[in-house]
Amino acid sequence: MKFPNIKSFTGILVAGCFFIGIKTNAQNWDINLLRDINPQHPNSFIWKGVSSSAYPVSIALPVGLFVESKINHDKKNEYRAYEIAGSIVLAAGATTVMKLVFDRKRPFQKYNDVFPHRYEDGKSFPSGHVTMAFAAATSVSLQYKKWYIVVPAYAWAAGVGYSRMYLGEHYPTDVIAGAVTGAGSALISHWISKKIFK
Repeated sequence: MKFPNIKSFTGILVAGCFFIGIKTNAQNWDINLLRDINPQHPNSFIWKGVSSSAYPVSIALPVGLFVESKINHDKKNEYRAYEIAGSIVLAAGATTVMKLVFDRKRPFQKYNDVFPHRYEDGKSFPSGHVTMAFAAATSVSLQYKKWYIVVPAYAWAAGVGYSRMYLGEHYPTDVIAGAVTGAGSALISHWISKKIFK
C-alpha cells in the first residue's frame, strides 16, 4: 500500500478534529442526537459489554498474535503484532494529547437530561474507547483483507461507538473524532511498518 503524504494526512486529521471539537452551532445536533440515543436508564448488558470490551480486545489482539508468532516461529505474524501494537500506542498517545488540548467536559456534566451509566472521570473529546476500537479494527483490516474479518472488526468498533453514546459518556462528535483518530493511527502504523519490516 502506498501511503499518501504523511504531512497532508496529519494536517487533515488535526484540522478535522479541531473543527469537530470547537464550540459552534453544530453543538445543537450533537446534543440532540445524543439525547435520542441515550435512554433515561442505560442498563443494557449488551451495550455495557460492548463498551467495556474496547480496551481488553485492543490490547489482547497484538499480545495474542505475538505469543502465537513465537510459538509457531512465524515472523510475519510477529511483524503484524508489532504493527497492531503500534497503532494502539499511537492512538492512546493522540487521545491523551487531544483530551488535554480540547478539555471538553462529559455531556452529563453539562446537561442534566443526559443519563450516564456511571460517572466517569476524564475529558470527553475524543472518546478513548472508540479510538482504541477503531485503531484495532483498522489495523487488523489492513493486515487481513478478508470480508469475514473486516466486516466484524468494524461492526464491533461501530458498536463501541454507539455504546459510548447509549451509556451517556460521549457526544457523537467525540465518537466521530475517536473513529478518525483510531483509523488514522492504524494507517500511520501500517505505513511505518512497511518501511521497517520490508
